[in-house]
Amino acid sequence: MTDVRTVSEADFEGWLRALNTGFLREPGPNEDQIEAHRRQCVSSRVLGAFDGDRCVATFRSFAQEVTAVGGAFVPANAISNVTVTPTHRRRGLLTRMMSRDLAAAKERGDVLATLIAAEYPIYGRYGFGPATWTTEWTVEVPRAGLDPRWSGPEDGGRIDLVDGEDLRKLGPELHERVRRAQPGAVSRDELWWQKITGTVLFVKDWTEPFFAVYRSASGEVEGLVSYRSDDNWHDKQPHNTADVSWLIATTPAAERALWRYLCSIDWITKVKSGWRGPDDLLPFFLPDPRAARVTDHADWLWVRILDVVGALEARTYEGTGSLVLEVVDGDGLAGGRFRLEASPEGASCAPAGGAAADLTLPVGELATVWLGDESLVRLAALGRVREEREGAARKADALFRTSGRPWCPDIF
Repeated sequence: MTDVRTVSEADFEGWLRALNTGFLREPGPNEDQIEAHRRQCVSSRVLGAFDGDRCVATFRSFAQEVTAVGGAFVPANAISNVTVTPTHRRRGLLTRMMSRDLAAAKERGDVLATLIAAEYPIYGRYGFGPATWTTEWTVEVPRAGLDPRWSGPEDGGRIDLVDGEDLRKLGPELHERVRRAQPGAVSRDELWWQKITGTVLFVKDWTEPFFAVYRSASGEVEGLVSYRSDDNWHDKQPHNTADVSWLIATTPAAERALWRYLCSIDWITKVKSGWRGPDDLLPFFLPDPRAARVTDHADWLWVRILDVVGALEARTYEGTGSLVLEVVDGDGLAGGRFRLEASPEGASCAPAGGAAADLTLPVGELATVWLGDESLVRLAALGRVREEREGAARKADALFRTSGRPWCPDIF
């Protein structure tokens, strides 16, 4: 029988080889990759499935914080590096690793588990639900209607190019301000900043990006962007694309200035936005919003609730009201009947005892609505939520839905 166990130092290089195999990358890691992955791995939270001495499945989790509606940071068990080698599929290896990891997360007191799903159908059976979505736009710069004579922000701010060392100094504090205001955002540790500036190399073909910072008229850092460019000329004309890795900002003015900067770089005729919130302002910063064409739209951050009371009390609500929720969890981690008393100032949640339920929903559907992005009325129409009291789904929407959509800027 295939053995699922915590990965030891002796197992590590084989585990990393299985990880690369699962993601269809060159299997053999180099020394830089081995050291980089070793730095991000907490040994007790790295699992592997072994057929004899060979690793045939991989799994890793790590500590994370997720921003709830209202700005609270919620402790989460972030899951990544999930693979099963093609020769060992359909043998329950992921289920064994996932069950072990989620039980440990529950024991630790994590309120949530999170992941970015490579494939949509996999994770619903473990109680996860898609809680945020992402959209990518491609801006056709020549048709955007922007003034080509633009030479900098009109609000007294300025944009400067910086190097990786500067970014590691400026980025963490800005990101802390950004994530407190953005439901669905996640924490970034020091290793994250080292990874994206090339101090620690996780891939063999890493190339240094450009980094630009926006400072307000008062000199405060309010926005950062990381991007790369290709080199595409034909008929003696440039057709180059600025490919944004990420852009964060604390104000719309900073966002506008950074997008305007990207669209004003000589020889750039297209800007790919990277993963943005689905209600991002980018198209409407352009005189012609149709110049920003949606080129990708997909589910992004998936959430698995491990503590219903902790999750529902951590966030704020748009309205005031009371609901009794019957939460169904086939894995026995977070099910039960709960009474939620909610208001814009906060909430209380407790077991509801014998009170009649207003709504019955699987734990994955509760995760889907936790950040306010999905409608319980829609889920009821799809048969994924059951109303036990007429009008309960609409009443729940008045509490859970938010005026802005949640967004997770990161992949992990």
